[in-house]
Amino acid sequence: MAQTLGIIGGSGLYELEGLRNVEELRVSTPFGAPSDAVIRGQLGDVTMLFLPRHGRGHRVPPHRINYRANVFALKVLGAEQVVSVSAVGSLREEIQPGDMVLVDQFIDRTRQRASTFFDDAGVVAHVGFAEPTDAALTQALHAAVAEAGARVHVGGTYVCMEGPQFSTRAESLMYRSFGAHVIGMTNLPEAKLAREAELPYASLAMATDYDCWHQSEEVVTVEAVIAVLHKNVDLAKNTLRALVTRLPNAAESPASRALENAIITAPASISGETRQLLAPLLKKYFPAE
Repeated sequence: MAQTLGIIGGSGLYELEGLRNVEELRVSTPFGAPSDAVIRGQLGDVTMLFLPRHGRGHRVPPHRINYRANVFALKVLGAEQVVSVSAVGSLREEIQPGDMVLVDQFIDRTRQRASTFFDDAGVVAHVGFAEPTDAALTQALHAAVAEAGARVHVGGTYVCMEGPQFSTRAESLMYRSFGAHVIGMTNLPEAKLAREAELPYASLAMATDYDCWHQSEEVVTVEAVIAVLHKNVDLAKNTLRALVTRLPNAAESPASRALENAIITAPASISGETRQLLAPLLKKYFPAE
C-alpha cells in the first residue's frame, strides 16, 4: 500500500541513497516558513518527505525552530505519519552513547515555544496526549532499528528542555530523579503539533552523551555530540530503508482521529476565514465555506 512518511531530522538524512524522483519543495504556511525546503522522493512504494529541523547547515537554534510551520508543511504535502530523528543526552547508565531510544513519553520543560495550531485562530481544541507516540509506528521502527543492527531501548521518557545551553548538573540530577531517560531540545512541541495534525508520531532518539550528571564521564560538548552523530548517520539511513517495508496503516491509528472529539468551539462560531486557514487540519470535520 502506497504511503507518505514525513521524516524530521538532521542534516544528511535527506540524502538517502536509492531515493528516486527527488525534488525540493518550498512550502508556505499560515505560520510562516518551515526550517528549510522539504525533500520529496520515492523509496519503494513509500513517498518520503525529509525536513531538516535546524535547516541545512544547522542554522536554526532549537528555541527558534518554527515547529508549527514544519509540521503543517508535512501535512500539506500529504504526510500520513511522522518519524522524528534527533540527538539526546542519556540520563541512565544503561543508555550508552551510540544507543537508540524509542521514546514513548515526554516531560515539557520548554518556556517560549508555540505548541498549538489552535492559538488565536478562533477555534479551540484539546487533543488527548496521554500516549504521545504511536504504538504501531514505534513497533515498526523498533523492528527497523533492530534490522539495521543498532542497540535499541524500547520506551523511555524524554525531557525537552528549552536550550540552547546544556543543563546544569543540578538540573540533570533532578531530571534523573523524575525517572526520565533522555534529554533533548526539540521533540516537543513536534509531538504535540503532530497530534493536532492527526499524524501518528514516533521518536528515534540517538544518545550522544551522558549529559552532565555522570561525573566519571566528560561533560557534554558539541564536539562529542557531532562525533557520535556522524557515526550514526548510516545507521539512521539503514533504519529508514528497513522501516518503509513495514509501515503500519496510519488510518488505523487513534492519532488519525485526534480532532474528532477535541474541538469544542461551536461550528457556527468557526469563521470561513479560519476554516480556510486551517483547512488541512479542519476540512475533515468543518468544510471550508
